Amino acid sequence: MYLIIKKKMCVSMHACVRLCQQCFGEGGSETRTSLWTIIHSSGRQSERTADMSTAYRNRIQEFKVALSEENINLKALRELCFNGIPFEGGIRALCWKILLNYLPDDQTLWESFLKKQRDVYSQFLKEMIIQPGIAKANLGLSREDVTMEDHPLNPNPDSRWNNYFKDNEILLQIDKDVRRLYPDMAFFQRPTDYPCQLILDPQNDYETLRRRVEQTTLKAQTVNRNRSGVTNVSSPGKSLNLYPSNEYEVLPNGSEAHWEVVERILFIYAKLNPGIAYVQGMNEIVGPIYYTFATDPNSQWKEHAEADTFFCFTNLMSENRDNFIKSLDDSQCGITYKMESVYSMLKGKDLELFMKLEEQNIKPQYFTFRWLTLLLSQEFLLPDVIRIWDTLFSDEGRFHFLIVVCCAMLILIRENLLAGDFTVNMRLLQDYPISDVHTILTKAKDMQDNA
Repeated sequence: MYLIIKKKMCVSMHACVRLCQQCFGEGGSETRTSLWTIIHSSGRQSERTADMSTAYRNRIQEFKVALSEENINLKALRELCFNGIPFEGGIRALCWKILLNYLPDDQTLWESFLKKQRDVYSQFLKEMIIQPGIAKANLGLSREDVTMEDHPLNPNPDSRWNNYFKDNEILLQIDKDVRRLYPDMAFFQRPTDYPCQLILDPQNDYETLRRRVEQTTLKAQTVNRNRSGVTNVSSPGKSLNLYPSNEYEVLPNGSEAHWEVVERILFIYAKLNPGIAYVQGMNEIVGPIYYTFATDPNSQWKEHAEADTFFCFTNLMSENRDNFIKSLDDSQCGITYKMESVYSMLKGKDLELFMKLEEQNIKPQYFTFRWLTLLLSQEFLLPDVIRIWDTLFSDEGRFHFLIVVCCAMLILIRENLLAGDFTVNMRLLQDYPISDVHTILTKAKDMQDNA
């Protein structure tokens, strides 16, 4: 918790409480309250608490009314969500499902739609997590009944086993990334309340992706012969420091950590989208969505966090995927164009600051690449990232508004940038100093309104 507080001091009370819950557990309310008081000891703030509580309760009621309509008024809901969505009652998780075009506007269709989508996801699990050759074993067929098509030594490049080995290369990269997802928080290392029984049920022969990674690493052992002729066998996983000792708790059989669920989501996405597969950084996008759904206070929704996250992530990537495709970098829909758009907007809003960055040869790709591709998910604490995404998801031109937000972030630290040299300014831009996301979003909205 110390590391989190030291990095970004100014978070909302709600954000701080959520972080404390993940670090200290759901209990210990006195500890969390006192910690927040230490961080935010302000007389003026405490005087406003009663009024803020009333306003907050009224805002929750506005959301409940908007979400109770048989046909959701998407325009009205977007306007509500733009200024932030309450966590209470699962309101944020539900709104994100609507804003990410997962749930239809017609509420009467939700029950049948969700059942269908979750069944589809279960089918994905069966088809893409199962190891080739096991299907026939489940049917009671003997080894003699396994054809060459099912054999691991099948030389056909299109064979299921060949694809299996290729998939393992992607899986190893996903595994390395998701294991270190939000390392300052305990949440992703903790066991989920709803482990996937289809995968973990001992009656099934499906293997977990964790086990698959372990087996792949073991089988890929490298053999080195030193000058004395002694043969050394070493695990590439260990030599590459993929699995630091004592970093993660080993969960008992029948349990799985939240990061394993995220790994499964990304692996299935990569299998279904071979054109883009998996690109490093996707884990930073799926993480906040899964966290929001997996902490939903409504257990009926929370139970299906994995499937719902997969489809919401897929929808979000359908709008954002061009940022991850290298061949499109220089096209009008690619990341280069968007990075240059930040500077073009800055030039129109603050010519002096633009000229300073140009003079120091600070190119937009030095810092905006990460800002834009990862939707600012690495610049702020997770609760603040989620707050920013409330606004991004609710804006119809959400990725245009992201450019406005990036431009606002530059203007808000203009005095520091104008006074700094290249080294100082690069440090500022790569470790952004302002953590009050409300100030950033307010500035961006003013810029948008005055465009």
